[in-house]
Amino acid sequence: MHILFKHIKELVQVRKEFISFVSGKEMSVLPTIKNAFLVVEDGRIANYGTMETCPEIAFDEVIDATGKMILPSWCDAHSHIVYAGSREGEFVDRINGLTYEAIAQKGGGILNSAKMLNETTEEELYEQSKLRLEEVMRLGTGAIEIKSGYGLTIEGELKMLRVIQRLKTNYPIAIEATFLGAHAVPANFNDNKAGYLQLLTDELIPKVAAEKLASYIDVFCETGYFTLEDTALILATGKKYGLIPKIHVNQFTAIGGVQVGVEYNALSVDHLEEMRMEDIEVLKGTKTMPVALPSCSYFLGIPYTPARLMIDSGLPLALATDYNPGSSPSGNMNFVVATACIKMKMTPEEAINAATINGAYAMGLENETGSITIGKRANLIMTKNINSYAFIPYSFGSLQIDKVYLKGIEVN
Repeated sequence: MHILFKHIKELVQVRKEFISFVSGKEMSVLPTIKNAFLVVEDGRIANYGTMETCPEIAFDEVIDATGKMILPSWCDAHSHIVYAGSREGEFVDRINGLTYEAIAQKGGGILNSAKMLNETTEEELYEQSKLRLEEVMRLGTGAIEIKSGYGLTIEGELKMLRVIQRLKTNYPIAIEATFLGAHAVPANFNDNKAGYLQLLTDELIPKVAAEKLASYIDVFCETGYFTLEDTALILATGKKYGLIPKIHVNQFTAIGGVQVGVEYNALSVDHLEEMRMEDIEVLKGTKTMPVALPSCSYFLGIPYTPARLMIDSGLPLALATDYNPGSSPSGNMNFVVATACIKMKMTPEEAINAATINGAYAMGLENETGSITIGKRANLIMTKNINSYAFIPYSFGSLQIDKVYLKGIEVN
């Protein structure tokens, strides 16, 4: 298919060269072309420019984008959308005064989701998860990372990863899988964390690698979950089997997990609601992407990642949803971008960079998506008639998307 988008009011996030990510002051730079055209060929971006240079040849389809903007689809670098059931009961518990930690201590939280998942068939899990995936696609997400971590058993974790692979096969959205067996210590290992770590290192990680079910390995490095030593063991074992490190870190307490992530060359360190200057300093000059999850802060009522301090210190930042049943039951990246602007004081340019090119990098997809660059996938958002791209976060309660295209094909 040879497709032309013409009379685009503004083509946003145009990058002539392939870049990995943007940092510091560069995050405020968002290159655009006004009154533009865009050509898609066989699902990839083939050409673009001003309407004065628009090619006058025959196309299979011509789409008039008068009054509308086009930008690359959102890149959600942290999600847990493959899960069973829901946890609105815990939502009510929090309203009534229980903390996230208190709910976990009485058998809620991750262990609650693990119980439901292990009681759910693989087919049922797929059917539930595909509805969430279809929803986020309609909301403009064109690339997403999906983690396991709600099985906490050999079969449960493998079941989740098989569902992720099936979604990847059946849908045009770019999907990356992460093995998060170290999400919590399961109830049957409550007094034997060492035994569970051995299960992960000796059995599960080798199985995941052998069956090529994931590209990344992750750990919830947090007080009451997995220690710095546990984290180092899991990441080292994952790297041994070819899995690239990522970490959940600094969500409730800062215990040195960022430093472990940098030591093991983690692709990303995610959450970062509690950041110290030493955590910021150790990230400088590295290739580790900090990832903020503002929907989680909003839902749990915990601090937001200090984006302004981090960006002003020269760091890059990505944004993601953390879509999961307990602490962020939403996959709406439009809300994430808006919340980053409203609550984290990021400019629209910074937030869009964080939700596109930097998010793509945090999934290892920077050469495939995240910008309007010739050769990348034509994963695109076409807005409604809006005054400027700043209107997207400004109108935080309204969806400003007209159509979404993945590999150049409209998502219905």
